[in-house]
Amino acid sequence: MAVDTVTGGRREVVFGLGAYAAYLAVRTVVWNERGRRRATENAERIVAAERRLHVDVEPRVQAVALRVPRVIDVLNAGYAAGNVALSVGWLLRLYHRGDPSFRRERRAALFAFVAALPFFAVFPTAPPRTLDAFVDTLAERGFSLDHPRLVRFYNPIAAMPSHHVAFATVTGFGLASRASGKWRRWGWHGYPAVVALVVIATGNHFVADVAGGAVLGALARRLSR
Repeated sequence: MAVDTVTGGRREVVFGLGAYAAYLAVRTVVWNERGRRRATENAERIVAAERRLHVDVEPRVQAVALRVPRVIDVLNAGYAAGNVALSVGWLLRLYHRGDPSFRRERRAALFAFVAALPFFAVFPTAPPRTLDAFVDTLAERGFSLDHPRLVRFYNPIAAMPSHHVAFATVTGFGLASRASGKWRRWGWHGYPAVVALVVIATGNHFVADVAGGAVLGALARRLSR
């Protein structure tokens, strides 16, 4: 049993590192002068499209959030660490408990992660916070996501679709399916909407990104059955 556990753990590490390596490979392809220029142009296209559809609510959401600095601090923490910690922590808990649903949840998370990569390669998109009409709430607190040391480990022009919302959909609906009471189920079903509000208020995603991430997460759950 111990040997099986070790082997299984190594396999999961390989899955995770393989997906991350693919993510960094896409970053290598697009993170250059031409890619950054395309990403800004694509972000401006999204802004224009949202204005035509009258769904360009991001500046208003930010304006409301910025009125309360403590709220911004909470939202920044949620964006920078909270969502990822919950998604990864949920999978680790299932794995260590030997839960039979672990493989399905892991498949859904991996699918949501990897399926976004072609979009990042073909349609690199800068986040709203890089445009003049938006505020970079993390930078306002002295933490730059665009620091040269940090951008080595993530793709700064991968806003469409939102990985954060995709993971929130996978994790939230997974937790909802196991919740013991009605209110807890409703709460976890609403978790992706909370994450959507966080990423919009902090200037990290457009409404279109959020919609794309939600669809990706829902599709990942469906296909992982």
